[in-house]
Amino acid sequence: MIYPNIQQEHYFIYILQCAGGGYYIGLTNDLMKRFAEHEEGKYPNCYTFRLRPITLVYFETIPFLKEAIERETHLKKWSRKKKEALIKQDYHKLQLLAQCQNLSHSKYKDLQ
Repeated sequence: MIYPNIQQEHYFIYILQCAGGGYYIGLTNDLMKRFAEHEEGKYPNCYTFRLRPITLVYFETIPFLKEAIERETHLKKWSRKKKEALIKQDYHKLQLLAQCQNLSHSKYKDLQ
């Protein structure tokens, strides 16, 4: 629900490309601040600390924390190819990668 006199919270799911080509997926309510923290190496125990320099390659905004946490968890389980399709906004490839390719899948039932 939207309340005109109350500031709406919003959360960012973001993907960083780290030195070496790996990806880091995170969640924050202040994207610019969090990116600066990653860049500066503010937290030595953070995954990206030793993988700098980093580049912000993708982000999306989600209005509710619960849904943002679910989306972050979902993206972290994706394959590298699916993450790259999302980053490139290649939604056709993303859809193809999301389809089950197992021969036991119901779409192949007529082939058996």
